[in-house]
Amino acid sequence: MKYRYLPQTDQDKREMLDTLGISRVEELFADIPEEVLFKGSLQIPEALSEPELVQYFSALANKNANFSTHVNFLGAGVYQHHIPSVVNHMLLRGEFFTAYTPYQPEISQGELQAIFEFQTMVCEMTGMEVANSSMYDGATSLAEAAMMAAGHTNKGKVVVSRSVHPEARSVLKTYAYGQGVEVVEVDLRDNVTDTAALEALVDDQTAAVIVQYPNFFGHVEDLSSIEPIAHGKGALMIVSSNPLSLGVLEAPGRLGADIVVGDMQPFGIFASFGGPHCGYLATTSKLMRKMPGRIVGQTKDENGKRGFVLTLQAREQHIRREKATSNICSNQALLALAASIAMSAYGKQGVQEIAMLNLQKAHYAKKALAAKGLGIVGGAPTFNEFVVKLNKDVSEVNKELLKKGMIGGYDLGVDYPELSGHMLLAVTELRTKAEIDNLALELEAITRA
Repeated sequence: MKYRYLPQTDQDKREMLDTLGISRVEELFADIPEEVLFKGSLQIPEALSEPELVQYFSALANKNANFSTHVNFLGAGVYQHHIPSVVNHMLLRGEFFTAYTPYQPEISQGELQAIFEFQTMVCEMTGMEVANSSMYDGATSLAEAAMMAAGHTNKGKVVVSRSVHPEARSVLKTYAYGQGVEVVEVDLRDNVTDTAALEALVDDQTAAVIVQYPNFFGHVEDLSSIEPIAHGKGALMIVSSNPLSLGVLEAPGRLGADIVVGDMQPFGIFASFGGPHCGYLATTSKLMRKMPGRIVGQTKDENGKRGFVLTLQAREQHIRREKATSNICSNQALLALAASIAMSAYGKQGVQEIAMLNLQKAHYAKKALAAKGLGIVGGAPTFNEFVVKLNKDVSEVNKELLKKGMIGGYDLGVDYPELSGHMLLAVTELRTKAEIDNLALELEAITRA
């Protein structure tokens, strides 16, 4: 059949017409006056065969710079990491790929167990006591955490560092506007949170202090100095964290965090033009009943066999709307599963080794660029991202890098006017020494031209 990607055969069409009691498709439009019926041919191209269609769209796709054709140094919240082949093999199993929200535990044990394992791994990484069954993405999980803190403390202000991802801060402000919560931003000092400015802004009406660890510029915030400022005024400390970085950094839960959020994209989830991804939210047992979304719990059936069920579903779909913790209506179960499979494939040691490779390769890149006379900005430790000061417009530099087969870093001037001419570079475990050395050479040549 020429157009086999179209589902209806001639026999299918005849059976449908017979069922309707008509002989021609045109009879479906018999009630439309003849004078208004369009009888010409639409000015659109003829249909393509499947091979022709694949070839056509492949040609269009090849016009894009992608990870297969270009060496990537762009991060800023979405990263290119190794994805074990087992991830897609498992995701494409029908039991998972077509699964809906597991409301009926008797037929959803596999899906429920997968989510339970996801929650468990999130708790182990973050050092928290309980995690929910995933959120839409990192930005919404941060905003949900802020509203959760405001509801718990009955206070109407959250203080957020400007070193938190700009898009996450934008989502936070949207959530806060609807809830009547004030959002106050803290200035930076050397691309990390200015603790003196933070202390001046936090007061008895502050529900939460929000920081990112590592922050948007790649720097590792000093949570131990931020924690007493937040808790000293009765506010909660919310930490947004790249989960892979926790393979080498101390868990936020052990540094006083009350809620830890982030995006699981670094584990087994493709960049996919920025989404869909999968957020996580973890907290303490004390705050468990204030969590948005829902939790998968472990139990035993009447025969004493281990089983899993949805529990603590404090959302508007299950209880009175005014008592709901949130109206977030779903979870990213398939992508949470992708993250769980990736983390399981790596194991604890593997996660630590990959995190260390990110740390070491980014450190090597900083040294290589500095050796070529490029300015590395900020003195705080970094994970796999860092800021480079250029003497040219970042967008122009990126155009030149693209010609050389490289996807350059993020233009910080887009969100931080004071950082015009500054580029945020990401170096993951996939970058080789030769690629990093080549980046240094090309940046040197472009900025000196």
